[in-house]
Amino acid sequence: MKKSFAILGLGRFGRTLARELTKAGMDVLAVDINKAKVNLIADDVTCAIQADVKDTDTIKSLGLSNMDAVIVAMTEDVESTIMAIIQAKELGVPMVIAKAKNNFNKEILTKVGADKVVFPEKESGIRIARNLVSNNIIDYFGINEFVSVVEITAKSEWIGKSLMELNLRKKYKINVVGIKYDDIVVVDIEPSEPIREGAVLVVIGNNDNLKKF
Repeated sequence: MKKSFAILGLGRFGRTLARELTKAGMDVLAVDINKAKVNLIADDVTCAIQADVKDTDTIKSLGLSNMDAVIVAMTEDVESTIMAIIQAKELGVPMVIAKAKNNFNKEILTKVGADKVVFPEKESGIRIARNLVSNNIIDYFGINEFVSVVEITAKSEWIGKSLMELNLRKKYKINVVGIKYDDIVVVDIEPSEPIREGAVLVVIGNNDNLKKF
């Protein structure tokens, strides 16, 4: 399903995230106060706008209330980040993700309303983009450019069925290497055992096959 995202702040992290979301077929609004950064991304996204996100009227004019998620990708100006988070939540954005430099920043951004705080040095824009475009993927880890491991919530139609019945390996050419229930990971999987409610499947496969899956 096509989703809409706004990226506020177009440093390297913001640009990578914007391009990956666009490549995945999503609508992307890219915003930065720096005109040069806006021009750099303009041809790669749905819409690129030069704007100061500290300005309340400007934020309202961007149409953030229509977005599935807003990613506040600024760390140099904490005031702008805080204002953007607060205004995005007031406009009813269901998911606001903020970039932080350190744990102290994380605490502040969480308290002002960020639903998730990320550290770009630990979580790449590519990884976050792939998590955002899927309703089921909880986490994603690229082993290399061809193979990845993903954690995916079990679909409702899988509950009560076994891996043997689902036959994901034959249908999608992927391998289930573990099943998580809460914080417990089962790697010695019994193929005939029914999948229970709340299960998270740990899956490895070729990136092209994972996309089809």
